[in-house]
Amino acid sequence: MKLSLVHGVGASASALLTSTATLLCCVLPAVLVTLGAGASLVGVVTAFPQLVWMSEHKGWVFGVAGVVLLGSGAMLWRARDLPCPTDPATAQACTRLRRVSYVLFFTALALYTLGLTFAFVLPIF
Repeated sequence: MKLSLVHGVGASASALLTSTATLLCCVLPAVLVTLGAGASLVGVVTAFPQLVWMSEHKGWVFGVAGVVLLGSGAMLWRARDLPCPTDPATAQACTRLRRVSYVLFFTALALYTLGLTFAFVLPIF
């Protein structure tokens, strides 16, 4: 199966989506409670009861997000040396897609790391 840059963007977008889920389950409640907005947290949990399930199963949430991040990183790594077309307009689009893929991936990685810190590292202290 041939790997294309469009697949790389899709994989990076999926990684960003799953990393955002880690923020919702673990960072959002911690930040709201830290800021003294416990009542706001109750309102958010009432509106989105799935947050409770995500918080209870944060190991699975982070595991799935980590697997998606690894897959996305592997796809980007494999696609790094793929040639862009020789047509100038298409080559420019190819270069732009490559940049977008990297920005999405590293944003997802940063969000995942932030969520991991709030969920597993800070509770130790």
